[in-house]
Amino acid sequence: MSQSLNDSEEMSLRTYAPVVSSRARACSDGFDRRLHRRLSMIRHKVAVMSGKGGVGKSTVVVDLAVALALRGKKVGVLDGDIHGPNVPFLFGLQGQRPTSGPDGLMPLTAHQNIKVMSIAFLLDGRDTPVAWRGPLKHSLFEQFFADVDWGELDYLLIDLPPGTGDEPLSVAQLLGKPLWTVIVTTPQDVAVLDSRKAAVFGKSVDMGVLGIVENMSGFSCPHCGAHMDVFKAGGGKKASSELGVPFLGRIPFDPIVVRVGDQGIPIVLKHPHSKVSKAFSKVAVRVDEAIADLTEVGLPERLP
Repeated sequence: MSQSLNDSEEMSLRTYAPVVSSRARACSDGFDRRLHRRLSMIRHKVAVMSGKGGVGKSTVVVDLAVALALRGKKVGVLDGDIHGPNVPFLFGLQGQRPTSGPDGLMPLTAHQNIKVMSIAFLLDGRDTPVAWRGPLKHSLFEQFFADVDWGELDYLLIDLPPGTGDEPLSVAQLLGKPLWTVIVTTPQDVAVLDSRKAAVFGKSVDMGVLGIVENMSGFSCPHCGAHMDVFKAGGGKKASSELGVPFLGRIPFDPIVVRVGDQGIPIVLKHPHSKVSKAFSKVAVRVDEAIADLTEVGLPERLP
């Protein structure tokens, strides 16, 4: 049964018709072959999730991508937040358009040769909303995975919107196993509560949970050096212990992250010796090690 569209959805579908193909086309005989070929060239697929918004997940994705690239990894980033795509802004790529290559749609290239794709590149303007229901979003993910020429990658990081709805379900369905996830939270109880749901969701769809990152964890006054736990502390580590998943580390709160993010430059590049950058580098090492360890022993059991 076909799904009726309201006026805003019809506008979006007309606007992106050259880019987002119909469901029938995506499910053609060649789709599975294209998808398998693309995914076979990507060693590790990592979905970065959070239980709620406002925890700095997109910033974590961008800086983690740069930290991995600085370790010599070939990295791609897929902006999976269809309704609020921020990755191009954080990479300084806003306003740019992808081009068609001989083997598909070409991702844009950011710092450290990181390949980036986002629906933001396909919109008419930065204020253009995307008002789509689940089937249209799923079709877009099909094209992002099967028709974008990602090439050979060590890591494809997928920045998912908050929660456990259509987008993470589509990603889990299309990518299959092994698919890894990193959960981002801030220390306060309300954020940790929702991050626990994201971790349980990941296990329920057979993702390998690499661990929890506690973002905005502690602030050091630049004038007197006094330490303050603005959003409490330790919630992410406590949740990881209770859920039986690794704790990947704490990222300090630093206003510089906001300033350089607004400039489209990840802090790991702009201020490589800062506490925040060193924390991201440690998280990158732990992600690498966690994948190696879990690959060796196999995916962990589902959470009860």
